[in-house]
Amino acid sequence: MSQSDLIWMNGELVAYEDAKVHVLTHALHYGTSVFEGVRAYETPDGATAVFRHQDHIDRLYRSAALYHMEIPYSKDEIRAATFETITRNGLKSCYIRPLVFRGAGPMGLYPLDCPVDVMIAVWEWGAYLGDEGKRTGVRAKVSSWRRIGSEALIPTAKAGGQYLNSVLAKIEADKAGYEEAILLDGRGYVCEGTGENLFLVKHGKISTPGFGNDILGGINRIAAMQIAADQGYEVVERNIARGELYQADEIFMTGTAAELTPIREVDDLPVGDGTRGPVTTEIQAIFEDALHGRSERYADWLDKVPAAVT
Repeated sequence: MSQSDLIWMNGELVAYEDAKVHVLTHALHYGTSVFEGVRAYETPDGATAVFRHQDHIDRLYRSAALYHMEIPYSKDEIRAATFETITRNGLKSCYIRPLVFRGAGPMGLYPLDCPVDVMIAVWEWGAYLGDEGKRTGVRAKVSSWRRIGSEALIPTAKAGGQYLNSVLAKIEADKAGYEEAILLDGRGYVCEGTGENLFLVKHGKISTPGFGNDILGGINRIAAMQIAADQGYEVVERNIARGELYQADEIFMTGTAAELTPIREVDDLPVGDGTRGPVTTEIQAIFEDALHGRSERYADWLDKVPAAVT
């Protein structure tokens, strides 16, 4: 990760070192924030395009509403602010982090008297699990930590405080020597990675956990499911038992940070023959073309950044 010069905060671009919040910010104490992870890519014609931008903005507003936060800007204003932040930082490809959070106000659990602040940051960031991981797959561990359930929080919201769940699982996996963790839901079924949705391939059929498993509805998950269906694969949302991970022909993950990354090993057992499988390879190639603007079929998934006015 390399820092950018400017960050958009509450309607204006400020210098990186001046993008600060008060120590009594409500979100800092109680996790009252929602956010998105978005990516923009340089396309073959030299333009920059944000992948499924409107889907991310829509989810940001849904997450905020679920936690009773009214964003003080319109969706069009957030879109324009994102474009401005990318352009003013001179980036062609970047990761984008919009964050909506409860700012400094009355201290205590009740948040509704605290202001709602908004910031958008962008930076250059390569493959989250590494380029080699995208080619050859990563090693994963089933975590001892279970995914938070809808009886306790709102798994479909991309909320800051909820990611303590993923933080614990990520640290556990890293300390055990794995690149990623797989969380089970409260009933013991496969749920997701710490920041990715999961897909399992068996006998040419693709299965993925559904919302009944308390997943986050990933934007890249939707894209991968569409690509798979367009290629003629049957994609089924269902309960997946932990033991199925060890018998899968292929497993892959999708996420904005991870993009589409194969899993080559789970709990020290190889997935299939321990290499990136043919179904994963096919979907990944099409997915990469869609991300980078090389696919006419999925061109409408890209939101091109207007050229800077000089």
